[in-house]
Amino acid sequence: MKFFHTADWHLGQSFHGQERHVEQRAFLDWLLATLSERQPDALLIAGDIFDVVNPSLRAQELLYDFIVAAHAALPALTVVMIAGNHDSGSRIELPAPLMKRLKTHALGRVHWLEDGRLDSDHLLVPLPDATGEIRAWCLALPFLRPAEVTGGDVDDYREGIARVHRELVEAAEARREPGQALVAMSHAHLQGAAVSEASERPIVIGGEEAISAALFPPSIAYVALGHLHRPQQVGEPRIRYSGSPLPLDFSESHYPHQVLEVTLNGAELDAVESLPIPRHVALERVGPGSVEAVEAALLAWQPEPGAQDTLARERWPWLEVRVALDTPQPDLRARIEAAIADKPLRLLRIHSHYPNAGKNPAEHVAVDLDSLTPQEIFARRWQAEYGETPPEAVAKDFATLVQEVQDAEGEA
Repeated sequence: MKFFHTADWHLGQSFHGQERHVEQRAFLDWLLATLSERQPDALLIAGDIFDVVNPSLRAQELLYDFIVAAHAALPALTVVMIAGNHDSGSRIELPAPLMKRLKTHALGRVHWLEDGRLDSDHLLVPLPDATGEIRAWCLALPFLRPAEVTGGDVDDYREGIARVHRELVEAAEARREPGQALVAMSHAHLQGAAVSEASERPIVIGGEEAISAALFPPSIAYVALGHLHRPQQVGEPRIRYSGSPLPLDFSESHYPHQVLEVTLNGAELDAVESLPIPRHVALERVGPGSVEAVEAALLAWQPEPGAQDTLARERWPWLEVRVALDTPQPDLRARIEAAIADKPLRLLRIHSHYPNAGKNPAEHVAVDLDSLTPQEIFARRWQAEYGETPPEAVAKDFATLVQEVQDAEGEA
């Protein structure tokens, strides 16, 4: 059988205050066309479906319109999606009964039985082929929040995560029949994986959230991971992050965005093929340099031949300008906007820094608040107040508080 692995759609993401629905819909249109062309048996979406726990109606429409269209185009397609740390697990599961009629399984949370055992049946999804015969089982593991996996006789977060994996793998191995494969899908930070610091929200704190690949035994043919935006294999060919379909920050503009097509042969992994996703809106970065150098580069910039005439404004490239300044320049934005006045560019961000601002590296860069995580803002404030980085215990408590607030927003 054959399935697609994708993750980290972040529908509804605001890109420095600008919405990206046109890009996101273009990706989903491409995905639907590619599904129709290549006819996989299943589509696995490994979390962070939305960018925030309370997504806009427009972002939700993108998801549900896609699911309806995919079922209409491929009635035999099984879709399995899990909640990520950006999602509300309850919101993801809310329409689950309706989506099952469209062969879509939405898993947002783990559930526990009255005797304290994991409700494994909730997380085990059969993956049939085109004839309806079950060829594999998907172990669908949404993002595991501390409150969901600790309690009772388990107080340690990592121990709670290990327990969920252990019980689910045992249940899957007992459930499957000879020749059926096991496919795990998880939204997690795997130890040894490369992080995109600019756009990935820490799941908990200080590496405590990083899980070991040993939680996925050799009996699992493939591990479909979400959370990290850089496409990568972690240790073995069977353990992979598909990466995000769109760059979520300018630092990700060079990533090879993709969907992975995975082929199973019986219970074993047969092949993994990368399907490149077209860049529907380009990212342009100019600088760093002086104001004069940046102005010259912008004046010299030219679009691809014919692009200015054929591209609608909502498809013009996003522009980030990085300028080195000796002193503040009140007319900086006006000068940059004048330089691109007749060019098909959308100015998204001006990043100003002052190389000679002082000896403290923290003072060299003027940073927009929306480019910092709550943990980074807290650490900077602590450093300014007390002259040192926050102690590990304090940082951990703050990160736990942030997660509790985000979870509460999702339940509101």
